Formats: sequence, C-alpha cells, structure tokens
Amino acid sequence: MRALQCRKANVLAINTIPKPLPGPGQVLIKVLATSVNPSDVLNCVGGFNHTTFPRIPGRDYAGIVVAGSEHLLGLEVFGTSGRFFGFTTDGAHAQYCVVAEEDVARKPSIVSFIQAATIGVPFITASLMLRRAHVQANEVVLVIGATGNVGSAAVQLAMTKGCTVLTASRGDTTDINLISDPGLRKVMETSAGEGVDLVVDTTGDTSLLKAALRVLGQGGRLAIVSAPRTGDTDFTFDLKSLYRKEQSIIGSNSLSYLSSDMAAEMRRLVPLFESGQLKAPAEESLRIVGLDDALTAYEAVKNKARGKFVIKPFM
Repeated sequence: MRALQCRKANVLAINTIPKPLPGPGQVLIKVLATSVNPSDVLNCVGGFNHTTFPRIPGRDYAGIVVAGSEHLLGLEVFGTSGRFFGFTTDGAHAQYCVVAEEDVARKPSIVSFIQAATIGVPFITASLMLRRAHVQANEVVLVIGATGNVGSAAVQLAMTKGCTVLTASRGDTTDINLISDPGLRKVMETSAGEGVDLVVDTTGDTSLLKAALRVLGQGGRLAIVSAPRTGDTDFTFDLKSLYRKEQSIIGSNSLSYLSSDMAAEMRRLVPLFESGQLKAPAEESLRIVGLDDALTAYEAVKNKARGKFVIKPFM
C-alpha cells in the first residue's frame, strides 16, 4: 500500500509498504478519507515525546472495514486517535490502517466519507472540553476562536446543550471581533456586566486568556485546549479575584484518552449528526488532495494556511 511515512522527526515521504494485517480483536480499514490536523503536523516535527519512529501519522479517518471480525465486514466507519494511534502505532495517512474493534464507530449515514474524516479531532476535542467544564443548559458560553475547526465544533455542541453562545474571532463574522475588541468589552455590555458562565478558548493566546478571565462571572470557568506554539506559555492572573468569584481554569487534552474512549465519544455524537443538530463541514469548503500532495498539505497546515485539508488515499 501507499502511505505517508515519517522516518524520523522532520523526515516525511510517500512510501510503498506492505499492507498491514489485523490481529485478534482488530479490523483492517480501507481508508477512503483522512484529514490533516495541526497535531499531525506537530507530531511529525517531534512535538510529542512519546511518538516512536518510523511512523505513519494521521489521527482522523473514514472508511470501510475490509478484514477482521466478520460481523463488522463492510461497515462504514469513522474514527480518531487518543494517545497511541498515529503516535506509537501507525495512523490513518495511508491506504489502509489497523485498529482495535472497540476503536471504531459507525459513520453517520448522512455525511460523506470526506466529511466524516473531518469530525474526529475538532468535535471530540470540543466535546471533551465542554464535559470537563460541566457546561449546563441555559448557561452563557463565550467561544474564542469560534471560526476555527475546534471552535466551530464547540459552538455547535454548546448550542445542542441549550446554551446561549457568544462567538469571537479575528473577523466580522462573529459576535466579537478580536482585532477591534481584544479586551472583550462587548461581552460585559451584552451580559449587563455580569459576565459569562464559561469561556472556551481554542487559541492559546495568553493576552486573550487574561481578557477572558476578566469577563467570567461568579462561578465561571475558563476551559483551555491550546497554548502558544512558540515563545512564552506563561500568563498571570489575579488570584484573589479567582478565589473570591469561585472561578476555575480547566485544561483539556484529547491525547490523555485511549482510542476506545474517543470512539465511545464519537458514537455519542452520531445521533446528533443524523438528526441535523450537528453539521460536518461542507465538502466544497474543504481542500481535498491525493496522497501525492500530502506533503504539500502538511506544509500548508504547518504554515497555518486557511481551510481544512483532507487526503483521499486512493485518489
């Protein structure tokens, strides 16, 4: 089969290698679509200490079970990784991949394979973050970075939980433009000075985190899923204000979970996609490439190009 393979950190190539064989309790998936996440790119430049090489990267995929347990043969599935798939075992940026039976989920019937391949990391990251933050119906949630992959997923998920959602990005398509209002003044105006119940930050921008704490209400929570890629990752806050307002700062990391945990989370989302409460990105909004152009896609994601890249391994 053909695969994108990382021989060692910063050494990526398209190689022809033997097709993997599933062992007991495993299935072989013909990968029909697999997306490129920033964590895939970070993985291939040595950004995770636990990664072993050589390694096929790739966390998110959609495809068909073609070997393994008979009761799963022909099933259309999608999946994502926890700590190991794509890091210490080969991932999805290939024509075939092997995963444990419990690590796959049935693909939502109303989304294409290409769309399904974009769901994993963004939606599961957002879902885990909202769960850790104990979001409740009728709360007011501010999502910073709301037009990004994780941010837009967080917006949709918070709305399914009955929350009022305020959105913020560096543009005019959201409630708050972070360029003209980096201090989030509009949040306090909108909330009559009370602040919000939860801030979901997907940017890791430390100056925005300081502003986010200032607009948290009594008992508010700040959920963080990112940090600066380079430079200082420290930020300071008023400890007295934090404890007197009984506020919390919460970190969330999808790589803390097993692939089976991630699959269970994906299964919980399937009915929400099939009912139309959640929507995957439209195919026309995606940048679809074949394996031959996977290296170009990686470089584009590394350089923070706009748009979500999806690889079709058999294209």
